Amino acid sequence: MSARRRRGPSWRLIWILPAGLSLLAGLDAALLLLGVAAPVSAARLPDVHGMLMVLGFVGTLIALERATALAKWYGFIAPGLLGLGGIALLADPVPLVVAKVLLVAGTAAFTLIYIPLWRRQYDAPLLVQLLGAGLGCAGAVIWLTQNTMDHVLPWLIGFVVLTIAAERVELARITMGPNAGNRLLVHAWTIAIALIVGVVFPDAGAILLGLALLAMVAWLIVHDIARRTIRAKGAARYMAACILSGYVWLAIAGIALLFGYPDAQPAYDAIVHAVFLGYTISMIMAHATTILPAVLHIDLPYRAAFWVPAALLQLSLVVRLWIGDGLAQPIGWQVGGVIGVIALLLFVVTAVTSAILGPPKKNEKKRDAAPARAAAAARSERGRDAASTTDPSRVPTTSRPAADTPEGQE
Repeated sequence: MSARRRRGPSWRLIWILPAGLSLLAGLDAALLLLGVAAPVSAARLPDVHGMLMVLGFVGTLIALERATALAKWYGFIAPGLLGLGGIALLADPVPLVVAKVLLVAGTAAFTLIYIPLWRRQYDAPLLVQLLGAGLGCAGAVIWLTQNTMDHVLPWLIGFVVLTIAAERVELARITMGPNAGNRLLVHAWTIAIALIVGVVFPDAGAILLGLALLAMVAWLIVHDIARRTIRAKGAARYMAACILSGYVWLAIAGIALLFGYPDAQPAYDAIVHAVFLGYTISMIMAHATTILPAVLHIDLPYRAAFWVPAALLQLSLVVRLWIGDGLAQPIGWQVGGVIGVIALLLFVVTAVTSAILGPPKKNEKKRDAAPARAAAAARSERGRDAASTTDPSRVPTTSRPAADTPEGQE
């Protein structure tokens, strides 16, 4: 740990900067779409809000983590192109088609990353991630041919859902069982088939996608260790709460899809934000303290303050989806959206502050050690092999830098 602090942050921090810029621009665009005051009023920001958040921000982060796992120079082409594509979306003088081409190239390069990873380790979860990246690339290609997100949305859902679920299973295979990867692969192909059906029969495809998401979520909830670590304290409980919240919001999106293709704005809004905020951002909040240190070589210790933005995010979704979309009250839609923006900004501030402050003091570590020992003892009593079970303060993550990078091995 001290050696990492002495050598400073990794050069990979460069790739985080465009992702962070895409996040800030995406949040600014969200305020414009909500009809409230925003710091910047660029002409096309509202039109590119979705791609800024999904590919410019989330896509760049995931591609950077996978490139770190690959540990080859060419792997970083993917996050570079995705980050550059996000920046191009912000610049009005740059033709929109140029930004779209960059995102297509970035998602294609991201998909290709999985070929050498697959050669390194023949593993079912890797195939699921490969399929998820391919769905994201398909979504980028579709967006290249049109200006609306209507037909792009399902493919981006497939991208984030499969990528996060696969990496979750990849590190939790001990608690999920040896056949977890193959079972997830079946769920993944079901989702892919639903997307293909939706190209010709939108309503049938949406219903099939909803059923596929619900089936996968049910399986994940039953087998995820978060169901047990939610009873722990400190970091373990925080991470478990975010993970389980993400599963709940993904299930809500699945239920909404059972009513057919979301033509109406309330249904569309509910599905989009249940998946990309409720599921995706909850997972990012859960695992930031393990992903970023491994990728960037920085200390990002857990602190109780992380609960505040996580709780605000859940509150924003309840207000937006229940009062705004469900009860058709515009004030709920606006207030929920603004709270969501505040939650994400506050999470960034909390993470940066925690990184600057560094690891907790000795007495804080002692307070965190007791719940860690209690959780470990509980697992031991259940007959699990303590040597193969992760520390409760570092439950399996949606990203696996520590398992794949030479510098992350312990």
